[in-house]
Amino acid sequence: MIEAVSCGGVVIHRGKILLLYKNYKHKYVGWVLPKGTVEEGEEYKETALREVMEETSVQATIKKYIGKSQYTFQGFDDMVCKNVYWYLMQANSFYCKPQKEEYFIDAGYYKFHEAYHLLKFNDERYIMEKAYREYLYLRKKQRWTNKSNMINKD
Repeated sequence: MIEAVSCGGVVIHRGKILLLYKNYKHKYVGWVLPKGTVEEGEEYKETALREVMEETSVQATIKKYIGKSQYTFQGFDDMVCKNVYWYLMQANSFYCKPQKEEYFIDAGYYKFHEAYHLLKFNDERYIMEKAYREYLYLRKKQRWTNKSNMINKD
């Protein structure tokens, strides 16, 4: 079995969650959260921010580590066990552009209940739910502000 590590983000702007739609060779893949592989010498936080930027063109800041998900799939030669480390992130605008080279054909921000039903994978739904609860908590404690205010109480 091959072990792989990725990092990603649950990116929120004004209460809405960023999702990507992947369509690989005209086969439905579905809506996913942005994530990608850790490069050599890279910290997990750096990977998460880089992957969000590469896949969506969104500049985000990390608010908090959310947790890890794990899944396995059949690779070319062997089974792959992938660990994904997730971060709650805040975007500074609704602007996003899907990375065509990675077969993302759409990207957008969705209300929680919409995103929950759009996401293809249960592990990503769980992570998104956990991140959204943390987002609501940070808002309640006034530790999440709109970037347009340029006030950050963290």
